[in-house]
This record gives sequence, C-alpha cells and structure tokens, in this order.
Amino acid sequence: MTRTTAGVVDVIVVLALLMIGYLAINGALFVADPRHFHFVSVSSVVSRTVGLCLLIGYLAVAWWLNGRTYGCRVMGLRVIAAKGGRVRPLVALVRAVICVVFPIGLLLCLFGRRRRSLPDLLLRTAVVYDWRAQLPVVTLPAPSP
Repeated sequence: MTRTTAGVVDVIVVLALLMIGYLAINGALFVADPRHFHFVSVSSVVSRTVGLCLLIGYLAVAWWLNGRTYGCRVMGLRVIAAKGGRVRPLVALVRAVICVVFPIGLLLCLFGRRRRSLPDLLLRTAVVYDWRAQLPVVTLPAPSP
C-alpha cells in the first residue's frame, strides 16, 4: 500500500509540473502578444507522450540522486542498489522506463517474502523503508602503503 500511495503522489507531482509548464508557455505567449492571445491546444497524444517522458525523467533523476521521489519521501521509502548504495544513472533510467511502460510488473511485489517487483528482480534493486533524509556516507579506509 505504501508503494501505491507513493506512486499516486508522484503522478500528482508530474501532473502539477505539466500544468505549470502549460501555464508558463501560455503566459509567455500572452506577454509576447496580448492582443492575439489564445490558449494553446495540445493533442492528447502529445500531452500523454510529454507526460510519460516527464514521469520517466522525474523518477530516474530522483532515484539516481538520492534514491527517492517526493512520493517515496512522504511514505518513507528509498530505492537502493544491490549493495545498499545509490542506484547508478542507467539503472535508474531503465527502472523508470520499466515502471512506466509495464506498471503491472509492480504488482509482483504483492507476492513472495522479499516483496520485490519486476524492476527490482531484473535490475537487482530494492525498495526499503528509510525515514532518514539522506543515504549515509560510506567512507572507505585509506589504502595501505
């Protein structure tokens, strides 16, 4: 249930970003030529494509930078790599694409003890509960001379 709630929050964030972008474009057009202004009409294909690309980018960047989206932050979740650290950029991007293109694969986490979804199984990632603000900094010992 927490993953679903985090996902809903993330979709709301992306919808808000889309709306802000739409209003910004129309605001710029209004400022440029107020007499002939009319709201830009956007086809459903374009809006869906832009929305899905924005969602993929949002998820990938958030998982790569700190392991959590805003929805994950609200629900205390974090995406981690197999060794417990941050997810690499390419892994985060592929994970985001899988989550957006095959959302049914996320239901796999309902079964099994480890509660891992399709992206988790394919990319060796995990979603864990983590209420800390940031990942802990791991310091490696200095090499011996």
